[in-house]
Amino acid sequence: MDPIIVVAATPMELSLLIRSIGARPVRRKKGLLETYRGRLGRMPVLLAVTGIGKANTAAALGILLERYTPPILIDVGCGGAYGGSGLAVGDLAVASAEVYGEEGVLTPAGWESLATIGIPQLERGGSRFFNEFPLALLPAERAVQLGAALGVPVRRGRFVTVSACSGTTARGDELARRFDAICENMEGAAAAHLALRYGVDCLEVRGISNMVEDRDLSRWNIPRAVENAQRFVLKYLETYAEQ
Repeated sequence: MDPIIVVAATPMELSLLIRSIGARPVRRKKGLLETYRGRLGRMPVLLAVTGIGKANTAAALGILLERYTPPILIDVGCGGAYGGSGLAVGDLAVASAEVYGEEGVLTPAGWESLATIGIPQLERGGSRFFNEFPLALLPAERAVQLGAALGVPVRRGRFVTVSACSGTTARGDELARRFDAICENMEGAAAAHLALRYGVDCLEVRGISNMVEDRDLSRWNIPRAVENAQRFVLKYLETYAEQ
């Protein structure tokens, strides 16, 4: 049985999960991924620290998905919520789709997507994917239902993946309007992209660490965000293992 794979950009975003399921580090050769193996009942779980950003995430998942075909890939971490999203620091968000927010063309009239170039990042099942990558519907719906059962609000919507975090209210508002999105992060589109390439269901869960506004670190709470996200993913995994 191939394991469920859970990935995050940093050790902090996986540490609670690793402890909770008693996962053990996998011996690695120089340069290979930081991974941990554990179980929930009879279900094997592999947790991997990818490193920050799209390139690290894509490289890590390329390695993992060449070796395994997991029943589900879960991307967990923190993110910044856009104004008007209805989210606040500490809340949970689940991605319905991920968008590469910066790939494209800057023209005199403004930014345009990769569709302007006409070369898709992925072609699969007769569809061409440029900037936006859908995530599997059923896992996201189950996450929202689980949140309701636990009394934990979970908001589902479109996420934006950026290379440069938005540090102004104006930039956040621009991306929220352009993509009809609720939050941003630095890895999720790569995870959704690789999952679609390999035909694997992907669930992305993020705790909100900050609002996307004129940058003020005193208003951030990363520890709370990553703890809430991991506790929720643990409950999701426990429910998944019972199915």
